[in-house]
Amino acid sequence: MQTIVPNIWCNGNALEIGQFYADAFPKSKITGIVRYPTEGLLDFQKPMAGQPLTVDVAIAGYKITLVNADDTFAPNPAISFMVTSPTPEATRALWDRLVAGGTVMMELGQYPFNPLYGWVEDKFGVSWQLLTDASGTAPYIYPNFMFCGRSQNRAAEAIETYTGIFPDSAVERVVTYGEMGTPANGVIEEDSVVFSTFTLAGQTFGAMDSAVKQPFDFNCGVAMLVNAHGQDEIDRYWQALSAAPEAERCGWLQDRFGVAWEIVPDNLGELMVRPNAYEKLMKMGKIVIDEF
Repeated sequence: MQTIVPNIWCNGNALEIGQFYADAFPKSKITGIVRYPTEGLLDFQKPMAGQPLTVDVAIAGYKITLVNADDTFAPNPAISFMVTSPTPEATRALWDRLVAGGTVMMELGQYPFNPLYGWVEDKFGVSWQLLTDASGTAPYIYPNFMFCGRSQNRAAEAIETYTGIFPDSAVERVVTYGEMGTPANGVIEEDSVVFSTFTLAGQTFGAMDSAVKQPFDFNCGVAMLVNAHGQDEIDRYWQALSAAPEAERCGWLQDRFGVAWEIVPDNLGELMVRPNAYEKLMKMGKIVIDEF
């Protein structure tokens, strides 16, 4: 089981988005659909009774979950996905699929840090950074946090925090703007992070500080779901991460950097078939297994 699963908030179109990604990425497919119950729904959820609640997509074996909800939240470039292809042809083919109807953040082309790179926000608002690496050593896909807004220049702090919380974690590489020859500009400092990779629970993540002011920040548009084993593990992650009591709901929390997390038991599927399970979940902040 993948311990940390990115969840993307969707405005009622999770199945459409899931099929788009299954078609766009090689070796990818929809692997599961969970539907809303017909009772115990919140008011805004009632029109979706019986409709897909979550759609799981495996992108070359990497699981992403699409959450069907409303327009309260939407993804933005504060969390993007790094995708490394082995050839320029594969990078261009994926770019052509994702850019259709989307927005170019950085044009596809040669950069000092990569022979063929581009940053695109697809037509559903999800951000992808495409790279090319013939060595085959880089993970095909992993999430990347861009620290901006209220968390500007806190990437290094966040990396230290997260790797101190999750097992099987390590800092792999951190490159600062100063090391790249970029001076402080009133937004970044010389020791701000321009690129990094680190592992949490054995999975690769990236983090950076935005070099310019951004009109967005972290929100629930993209959240990190953590499959915790047992109540003790749920409690430990919750205590270590939650920093905004008002955001605690149905297993969701917000950390001190503004990143949204979902801490759920790794047997949630079994718990949700119990009588009135969905209604009980909707009333919880932190999930308490015995209350099911």
